[in-house]
Amino acid sequence: MSKRKDSSWYKFQEEIKEHFEALGAVAETNVSLSGVRGTHDIDVLVKPKFLGREILWIIEAKNWSSNIPKEKALALLSIVQDVGADRGFLISNGGFQSGAYDSSNNTNITLVNFDEFKESTKEFINVEVIRHYEERFKILKARYWSHPKEIRKDYDLRHDHGYESPFSGIKLLSVIENVFKGVKERNYPIDTDTCLKVNAGDKSIDDFHQACNWLNLNLNLMDTQLLKAEAWMVKCGDFQPDYDRWFEALE
Repeated sequence: MSKRKDSSWYKFQEEIKEHFEALGAVAETNVSLSGVRGTHDIDVLVKPKFLGREILWIIEAKNWSSNIPKEKALALLSIVQDVGADRGFLISNGGFQSGAYDSSNNTNITLVNFDEFKESTKEFINVEVIRHYEERFKILKARYWSHPKEIRKDYDLRHDHGYESPFSGIKLLSVIENVFKGVKERNYPIDTDTCLKVNAGDKSIDDFHQACNWLNLNLNLMDTQLLKAEAWMVKCGDFQPDYDRWFEALE
């Protein structure tokens, strides 16, 4: 066992594991993982947790001096698909053959050396976080547009002519979309002033963490305003959402 722990490949795996643990993720080395077609030996299994949902990443660590061939990339892709992992990483300090890059294009497999990986890991995590906020946003947007225009006016979900509601779902949804765009383009500061009486969070955000806090507050606000309005719709017999529009918005 001591010889094994002294080996370069073992140290390579442990270094990758420690990198993720330093980021607050759960990481294990040399794990057996069952899939649909069989059991697979995983070099490093990583389980970051975002917004209450556990993500599964599989790491194949190759401490080789030679370039990794196409077959290794395809093998990792097969494992990722079999176990339903969110993403797979093939990490090698020896580089990759062109066929390996070709076979990983347009997949959820990333080929990278360890130094590049350490630099880009934060970005991968940020992308996952934003993706889950966007999924939540998509559902709220679908709920909002499922209600007819006049109903949205009557229940203070949007402004009416001559009457400025303290809340406007259209305005808030628009600002949230702008925040997503600004985060992806790293275009800080991002203006988040909705000019609404009913609002949440700062009027400007300067970095990714502030953006996440603002998004959480304002998605909660949108959910709360919808829930209050829908409760009154039910009580007054006006809750008749257009589910065709609901499903169209989710596509």
